[in-house]
Amino acid sequence: MANVKILIVEDERIVAKGIEKSLKKLDYIVIGSVASGEEAVRKAAETQPDLILMDVRLRGNLDGIEAAEQIRANFDIPVIYLTAYADENTLQRAKLTEPFGYIVKPFDERDLHAAIEVALRRRLSEVAIRVALQKEKELSELKSRFWSMVAHEFRNPMTSILSSAQLLERHNRELPEERRREYLYVIQRSVEAMDQLLNDVLALGKAEGGRLEFRPAPLDLESFCWGLIEELQFTTSSDHHIVFVSQGQCVDVCLDANLLRHILSNLLSNAIKYSPRGGNVYLELSCPNEEAVFQVRDTGIGIPPADQLHMFEAFHRAENVGRIPGTGLGLTMVQKCLELHRGQISVNSELGAGTVFTVKLPLNRDLLVANQPLSH
Repeated sequence: MANVKILIVEDERIVAKGIEKSLKKLDYIVIGSVASGEEAVRKAAETQPDLILMDVRLRGNLDGIEAAEQIRANFDIPVIYLTAYADENTLQRAKLTEPFGYIVKPFDERDLHAAIEVALRRRLSEVAIRVALQKEKELSELKSRFWSMVAHEFRNPMTSILSSAQLLERHNRELPEERRREYLYVIQRSVEAMDQLLNDVLALGKAEGGRLEFRPAPLDLESFCWGLIEELQFTTSSDHHIVFVSQGQCVDVCLDANLLRHILSNLLSNAIKYSPRGGNVYLELSCPNEEAVFQVRDTGIGIPPADQLHMFEAFHRAENVGRIPGTGLGLTMVQKCLELHRGQISVNSELGAGTVFTVKLPLNRDLLVANQPLSH
């Protein structure tokens, strides 16, 4: 293995020189040679070698096994023992330090090389297993937290539905028409919230599971944006107006319409949701430098600086949203779609003054050329 750094711990100078010569011949990097256990611990801390060749019998108060125990506990550096003493007591003491090898002197260069390579391979395997276990643990914790949050988010609208339904059942006859309409409206909005949450969770699960695909195709961006705006104006409050401005030049582009719909609909819906009634929400489109640039701007409540650091995390909602409904999954989905599209997003927000999200997506014009039919 290239660039492997090895520390030699050997109190016999001639033997140490011979080991150093063999290691250099085998293309290993010798970062030092020390003669005592105390020096071994100090040198290991300073240089952080990939492997230590440790003689069992050493000068000083620490023998090789005691030094190896300290090094393993403090620095987690693998050790191979080199010793002329193979008695049972020494072997048992050495085993407790979990060494990566044990070579009995005298040994030849091939034995040394084989022991080092086996130790290094074992080390790589252990590191890989440790990383995999840590990732599995983090994923398990994330899944647990995710479903806990999903259950919590479902509980709120379900409670509203149950309470409203019970009130209608018990007091329907004496309730005035206006109050009955209020309860029915609460039920309707709660069902819509649950439906939105379910859709968001399914979409995010699809993205996390690698089932959300990037399928770019020829797209008329202006027509796409007008169509999306018409849909949003129909499904959201009529108190808001979406102003669309296009700089033109967005022809012959190749984007994934499904991913783009997720990105823009989430950003525009948030802009509407967190803007004052009667206000405008702006969508601007331009295509400079072989990329589509979308800006979604509002004059709403803004995002606190501390929340901007976590706004793409699942279920995270800014501290100033109050009772404005939302799942906290929209921006997470936006990020997943951007990753597949190899796009970028930035935000500029000021409390009480509004927010601007800027999205940049590569136009993939080369895919258009590649997919054009051959002329005859």
